[in-house]
Amino acid sequence: MGEKNKPYALITGASKGIGKSIAYELARQGCPLLLVARSEQELKALSEDLQLKYGINAAVLPLDLSVNGASQKVADWIKANSCRVGFLVNNAGYGVWGDFSRSALIDQLGMMQLNMNVMVELSHLLVPILSQEKQAYILNICSTAAYQAVPTLAVYSATKAFVLSFTRALRFELAPTSISVTCFSPGPVDTGFASRAGLDALSKMAQKFNMQPDEVAKMAVKAMFNKKSEVIPGFANIISVYANRLLPKAFIEKTAAGIYKV
Repeated sequence: MGEKNKPYALITGASKGIGKSIAYELARQGCPLLLVARSEQELKALSEDLQLKYGINAAVLPLDLSVNGASQKVADWIKANSCRVGFLVNNAGYGVWGDFSRSALIDQLGMMQLNMNVMVELSHLLVPILSQEKQAYILNICSTAAYQAVPTLAVYSATKAFVLSFTRALRFELAPTSISVTCFSPGPVDTGFASRAGLDALSKMAQKFNMQPDEVAKMAVKAMFNKKSEVIPGFANIISVYANRLLPKAFIEKTAAGIYKV
């Protein structure tokens, strides 16, 4: 499976949304891919299209990463196939919307497992592999929700705050090495995320403000290659994050609660 001239990019949550668009962007630049997601059918279709269009190798591993031990299976898969890996794109994640006390605990814990634990596990397992490259990259897909508490998305925004904090610290620790670490925090993106989270009303309202996944993916990959520490795409998203720093927390949280109200 290995290609000798270029290292592979491992992308989680690769079958949909931003992860899928990042796969296309890296393939366009000639990067061979390791694609991980739950849907075997969608992954195989993606792999075939990428290989046909760009002539790169795109190996797939259908796997539910939220299941305990899944991250180790990914690492074992890489080692079994003697793959050089120079990129880790931690993209897999989802949101659960609703009042915390009324939302199913199993859904909240599953979200925490995927959004936080899997990212930590894969980063820990792959740093030794990435460090073998002269230049390697970790790209963690975060969210503007990381910068504030969001009522009715309480656990989701908290998981993204974790991603942001972890990425900042990991970047500092790995600075003396060959591994660059980037945190990329988009706002609303037209990926179907809002509908899957149960935010149908917001999904319709946000259509006017959504960025497109291909546009976001290009910005994310560019930020990674430029070794940026922290990037928020879109002027409106940048303004909203800076407003969170300047305005009272109570005002920000009340405003968010009004937007995302049940």
